[in-house]
Amino acid sequence: MGCRDVHAATVLSFLCGIASVAGLFAGTLLPNWRKLRLITFNRNEKNLTVYTGLWVKCARYDGGNDCLMYDTTWYSSVDQLDLRVLQFALPLSILIATGALLLCLIGMCNTAFRSSVPNIKLAKCLVNSAGCHLVAGLLFFLAGTVSLSPSIWVIFYNIHLNKKFEPVFMFDYAVYVTIASAGGLFTTSLLLFIWYCACKSLPSPFWQPLYSHPPSMHTYSQPYSARSRLSAIEIDIPVVSHTT
Repeated sequence: MGCRDVHAATVLSFLCGIASVAGLFAGTLLPNWRKLRLITFNRNEKNLTVYTGLWVKCARYDGGNDCLMYDTTWYSSVDQLDLRVLQFALPLSILIATGALLLCLIGMCNTAFRSSVPNIKLAKCLVNSAGCHLVAGLLFFLAGTVSLSPSIWVIFYNIHLNKKFEPVFMFDYAVYVTIASAGGLFTTSLLLFIWYCACKSLPSPFWQPLYSHPPSMHTYSQPYSARSRLSAIEIDIPVVSHTT
């Protein structure tokens, strides 16, 4: 595995992270988290379905594409606990995953544009490829956990609503989009951890996540001459004594 170069695992994890964040963003905006189906027994009327999102609510007749009622102030009056939690969890997950993407990009750029000889002055700097990828992997895992847990809770809360009222509630495809995006974040984190563990045995300061001590000067500089290695004990200094 090319630990000292930009590897396919890191590039694939970056692309997978972008797709996952895009999926989370779409799931946050979609008005298709829960459906409330109202069935009428009047032949002159059509069944009505209410689509509930995190921010808006829309009511449509069966077979229709236009919203009869479009509530844009739904976000401030959400009365369902699972959707209220998602209003905070999904934006937080997107923010964490975006930070992880930036760290992953910094790590790849640091690998691609590094010099062949480390800079001794920056030997204690914690910003390096492995450090960025390792922290990014942890952040991707955290973002996936923050988005996955409340999304799964929607399914169980839907069962609770059907038992409490009537079996007219159904979760919609925004739940699947968010769960799939959370799975993408876990996959991204796994790829970064695999890359890190595969390169862990390398002693190079290019990729070690934390430097315990700065690299010694003689490791990267020209060897000293024989004269410069002479100690004071090896040099004979003549002593002149004066007799009277």
